[in-house]
Amino acid sequence: MAQIKVASLQKSYKTGKLVTPVLRGIDFVVKESEFISIVGPSGSGKSTLLYVLSGLESYDQGEVYMFDQLLTDYNDHQKAKLRSQDIGFVFQFYNLMPNLTAYENVLLASVLGSQKSKKEVLDILEIVGMKDYKDYYPSQLSGGMQQRVAIARCLINDPKIIFADEPIGNLDYANGIKIMELFKTLNQTYHKTILMVTHNIESTSYGTRTLHMLDGKVIDDEKKSQ
Repeated sequence: MAQIKVASLQKSYKTGKLVTPVLRGIDFVVKESEFISIVGPSGSGKSTLLYVLSGLESYDQGEVYMFDQLLTDYNDHQKAKLRSQDIGFVFQFYNLMPNLTAYENVLLASVLGSQKSKKEVLDILEIVGMKDYKDYYPSQLSGGMQQRVAIARCLINDPKIIFADEPIGNLDYANGIKIMELFKTLNQTYHKTILMVTHNIESTSYGTRTLHMLDGKVIDDEKKSQ
């Protein structure tokens, strides 16, 4: 089943009279339970593509379908449901609330969907390996541990699709490997569709498919053998 369909997608940024094309006619389909890595040099349009697909940024021309509905046709209620229940985000910087514990950071995110019980929050923390640290504050946790809490926060409303922008870009090698193993588990065991922007070519081996971008175009669509 296709969860996202992209056709002739174009986007430019305007600064005064200067127009800079960023996405230059992109076409592809994202199927359920795929783990897609988006790679390319800086300025190739990777993060912009991720933000457009997730509805965080608008686009100029073309079409983006999310769950068989044009993104531009979503009304305010549907957009709210999409962001609170159907999709989740993981970023390079963890963006945890510093005055809340790991447990409270995840619980707070559940308010956007349907508020979860204590057991449900603890179950999610257990999936990411952070249940024993539920009462720790972000300042008491390593970068890798903070990212695990951020992933738990993303998972608490059971999203169908996870958008990850450089999720290991702020981590050392060992912690980066652990986070990629966690994403692989979420994809293979929990059947989460994942779209991940990364500069780390090695991390693409954990996914099922890699989109190579250059100058705002997808120049190669590489499927991985499983």
